[in-house]
Amino acid sequence: MTRTRRLSLAVATAAVAALALAACSGGGSSSADGNVTAGKLTIATGDPAYSPWVEDNEPQSGKGFEAAVAYAVAKEMGYGKSDVVWKRSTFDSAIAPGPKDWDLNVQQFSIDAKRKKAVDMSTAYYTTTQAVVTTTKSKAAKDTTVAALKGDTIGVAAGSTSIQSVKDVLGVTPQVFNSNDDAVLALKSGQIDAIVTDLPTAFYMSGAQLDDGTVSAQFPQDGTGDQFGFVLPKGSALTTKVDEALAALKSDGTLERLQTTWLSSATNTPVLK
Repeated sequence: MTRTRRLSLAVATAAVAALALAACSGGGSSSADGNVTAGKLTIATGDPAYSPWVEDNEPQSGKGFEAAVAYAVAKEMGYGKSDVVWKRSTFDSAIAPGPKDWDLNVQQFSIDAKRKKAVDMSTAYYTTTQAVVTTTKSKAAKDTTVAALKGDTIGVAAGSTSIQSVKDVLGVTPQVFNSNDDAVLALKSGQIDAIVTDLPTAFYMSGAQLDDGTVSAQFPQDGTGDQFGFVLPKGSALTTKVDEALAALKSDGTLERLQTTWLSSATNTPVLK
């Protein structure tokens, strides 16, 4: 075999290997429309995905706040419900650098400058607020007004924004604990009547850390909480489209309606008055 022919064969072999590697990489957009699968919108969420973000661990049902928002965004982008494909991913892998096998990922990702170095993040679809966690046996369980909660002993975690929120909204000084876990122990022992924390943490506490836990009320939105956004692969062609969809859903009141439906009405978590 001549040297020229050997060189040509080597180049061809390298090209084939590169194509094979790209095809087997398991992630990244591969279709002309910038999606993982042409004509489909592939959305990932956690496994399991918990209420009230996804009901019954079935995002395809469209039930739960994030499942409903995802379908609303898809519709605004021109995708029917049958065009949405669901996948599962871990939280950490979603925000890690590298190719993805999904177009969007939704599982309460706080918008963060550090994360934006590895992935794209949409504008916010939800801003967290503070909430009241208690037990069904506590005297605070039925206290769903500011006036009623003023008479309860409230616990918060050190260093949290909840401290100032309790002072501003309830007009009382809370008991401060080293951590949320310490506050939960204090609630279980009857040392305090309720805990104030951000709403996502409140749902976790009531469902996973307290046998008889309940999220009895939430504070009015003040715009200062963490903002949740969709995660997309870095440099995704869909990022701008998702932002435009979210802007439209915010403008026509859809996001607010979905928030009321799934984070207030469905969970029996009224806004304090």
